[in-house]
Amino acid sequence: MAECAEDSDAESRISYGDYIVLKRGDVFKSVQVENKKKVIFEKQWFFLDNAVGQLYGTMFEIEAGGSLRVKMVKRAGSSLSNDDSKEAGQDNRHIVDDGRSQKLTRDDIETLKEQGLKGQEIVQQLIDNSTTFKDKTEFAQQKYIKKKKKKYESDITFLKPSTRLLAMMYHGREPGKICHLRYDTLAQMLTLGNIHASSKIIVFETCAGLVLGSVMERMGGYGSVIQMYPGGGPTRAGMESFGFPSSFHETLHEFPMCKVNALLAGTLDLSEKDTDSRTDGSRDGQVHSSQQTSGVFEEGNTEPQRMEVSIDPEEEMKREKLRQQRAQEKKVKMEERRKKLTSASALLQSRDADGLVIASRFHPCPVLMRLLKFVAPSRPFVVYCQYREPLIECYTQLREQGGTINLRLTDSWLRRYQVLPNRTHPVLLMSGGGGYLLSGTTVAKSVNQQKSEEPAAKRLKLDVSSPSCESTT
Repeated sequence: MAECAEDSDAESRISYGDYIVLKRGDVFKSVQVENKKKVIFEKQWFFLDNAVGQLYGTMFEIEAGGSLRVKMVKRAGSSLSNDDSKEAGQDNRHIVDDGRSQKLTRDDIETLKEQGLKGQEIVQQLIDNSTTFKDKTEFAQQKYIKKKKKKYESDITFLKPSTRLLAMMYHGREPGKICHLRYDTLAQMLTLGNIHASSKIIVFETCAGLVLGSVMERMGGYGSVIQMYPGGGPTRAGMESFGFPSSFHETLHEFPMCKVNALLAGTLDLSEKDTDSRTDGSRDGQVHSSQQTSGVFEEGNTEPQRMEVSIDPEEEMKREKLRQQRAQEKKVKMEERRKKLTSASALLQSRDADGLVIASRFHPCPVLMRLLKFVAPSRPFVVYCQYREPLIECYTQLREQGGTINLRLTDSWLRRYQVLPNRTHPVLLMSGGGGYLLSGTTVAKSVNQQKSEEPAAKRLKLDVSSPSCESTT
């Protein structure tokens, strides 16, 4: 029991190489802890060395020189509001915002910072030199203090990465990178996709690896995750920010979308990529050597004296060794990539995946129709799209094709509330939309099942003797 407690305590402490999430107010940023690494966050710079060995969730204060100091939580902010809340006005109707209520100027505040005053002391100076602070209501005073604290106090909290924190970080800082996927919609995707441990999940996403990392976190390192990626290679910046151990990466497989048709047709050739790359590499080497030769002859025509320069044999040997080393490294990488493709294709060929998750900037209909063939019957799938029309097309095609039931096209709605004593209300600035989700369940098609077609319309029988059918000629 003691060893388990020590292991859990070690995991909850920050160490070099770990990924952490910096929090200040409602702003987040993900960074990796490195030795003497300078981090810039919210217009302040500091080093992360003093955070090593501290527990996750610790609040630090930035000191002069960029060093961090563990802040002693003593409810210092509440003392400001309690001392001044004794003298408060009844309303704010007589307060005029003319810019003259504060006696301290920007130069005075910078002078206070140079003197070594902390953020709390600067906020107290601003309160003392405000001519309208005591005339404000109690709620307005607390709002003023909170605003000044956010501006002048340099408190940063170090948190352990999670799906919720990283989703809020991406949606707040760079929503375009994750296709404007909101964190509540991501939670709905993980629920509708029935993501759990010891399952085989196919993921196709272009959300910087956020959806992939969320699936891997939910699975806990058990099972298999097959990432289908477009282009030359997968994007995993968001997944790496989770800081998963090596055991999690062993469950991750990758397979390119450009080879899906060949895999379905049974004509997949994994050695073709290696042959093409080697051919291209040899061609590049020939072109490079020919360019060097032509360059030498051209220079020889203009400046003949350069042809007399001899090449050092040792230098030539070093270049040859370096060239051979690079070729060997490239060969090893290609062999590793071939092994990964082989393992991923073996998992897909069994066509018994336990779920399918799609969230990309591409049109989801062709991707969904291809990847559904790898999902076993009675398994869930979920597709995210920022817009509704592509999912309507997917819904219509699935209904016509068959093989799926319980199709649902939904959108999530989120409203944030400010919960404070005597002033609980919805937040004024909120996200307008969180995208749309298409979910359903696969079923097995029977052998005799045919595509349902509407019966042809019956033709009306016309009487030959009718006057309308007589010839006019």
